[in-house]
Amino acid sequence: MAKISIVVPVFNEEEAIKGAIDDVKNSLKGLKDDFEIVAVNDGSTDGTGKILHSIKGIKIIENSENKGYGFCLKRAIRESNSDYIIIIDGDGTYPADKIPELAGKSRQNDMVVGARTGKYVKMPFFRKPAKWLLKHFAQYLTKTKIPDLNSGLRIFRREIAARYINLFPDGFSFTTTLTMICLTNGLKVEYVPINYYERKGKSTIHPIRDFIGFSNLIFRLTIFFKPLNVFIPISAVLFLGGVAKLTRDFILLNQFGLGGALLILTAIQIAFLGILAELVIKRTSV
Repeated sequence: MAKISIVVPVFNEEEAIKGAIDDVKNSLKGLKDDFEIVAVNDGSTDGTGKILHSIKGIKIIENSENKGYGFCLKRAIRESNSDYIIIIDGDGTYPADKIPELAGKSRQNDMVVGARTGKYVKMPFFRKPAKWLLKHFAQYLTKTKIPDLNSGLRIFRREIAARYINLFPDGFSFTTTLTMICLTNGLKVEYVPINYYERKGKSTIHPIRDFIGFSNLIFRLTIFFKPLNVFIPISAVLFLGGVAKLTRDFILLNQFGLGGALLILTAIQIAFLGILAELVIKRTSV
């Protein structure tokens, strides 16, 4: 019998948290596994903390100040001794009744993800372009079709997250990083279609801050997982551009220009940077 921790990161969710945890409790009825519900209160400034302490049968981890979604999950993983971790948001957006299905499939997989591809998916419009770009970039890096890159409802073996704990950011890109870790290391991932509901309460998403975080995430994905998939194509384009520039200068001006030479040298440097990054990744993953 496996031990499973259901981790619920919470920040200012007084309108939804009681119902969300009740839904989780109801979903666990009849399951034979050893479960615990862990709510991580991330420095909430509303009545969330008081509500959490009024709920029986859960473990509460308190952050003295707001540290971030990923920080909450990392802390819960470090303090847990479970075999599996289930994560679900505390804002009522994810269907807790899917937990038994995900748990049932976890024995044959390293991670099972609730993919937001069901009949009802309420996704804010302003988040869709960035998600689309990030998903397709991740698919390019992994050469794998990814129905949902950063779903916040999933189950995974705790040892996977513990092994790569230092790679995970403190912010919202925890789930994206975990997906990339699994796919780039040949781990088995299964996706289960789920609905995604409109959140209760005010969103903590900040467009400008999250755009900066999104740009940083693209860089992290490139460096940490498949650097050659990005650096080599860039190097090839610059190299061909440099050759074309040198050829043009030689034909029209009867000389080799400095611009073409610089492009070729830059291309070589970028290629070596990609190779070096790839070697570092393979060395640290052994």
